[in-house]
Amino acid sequence: MARSIDYGNLMHRAMRSLIQSVLQDVSENGLPGAHHFFITFDTTHPEVEMADWLKARYPAEMTIVIQHWFENLNVDDDGFTITLNFGNQPEPMVIPFDAVRTFVDPSVEFGLRFESHVEEDDAEDDEDDGDDDPPPHHDAEVVSLDKFRKQ
Repeated sequence: MARSIDYGNLMHRAMRSLIQSVLQDVSENGLPGAHHFFITFDTTHPEVEMADWLKARYPAEMTIVIQHWFENLNVDDDGFTITLNFGNQPEPMVIPFDAVRTFVDPSVEFGLRFESHVEEDDAEDDEDDGDDDPPPHHDAEVVSLDKFRKQ
């Protein structure tokens, strides 16, 4: 088998590292200026931790906003934890970087999107092989901010 460079996977890891660096800086120094983030993540990811009522309300994906009120933002190599306010009710959340689908900072028109590509054959193999399979391949790209603009 010929060896090749997996640019998609390398780009994916680099973009996750970028998000990790940005969130680490915010956890240490707070949000600078008008910066704020919309982060959409897969709520079905097995390592996501959030209140049952939030999972019921957002069974597939959820977008959180990190802007005015948040606390306990902690970042590690695998993801981040944060407490957000939902109707005057603080809720802690654990979000692995592998669950993140989009990361947008509309204040500077910056955005990233991660797309998962799972082949049907891979899905069938997962049922037989258990947890020994590598995670599905993800592609990453810069996104249009039109989805997040107020109209």
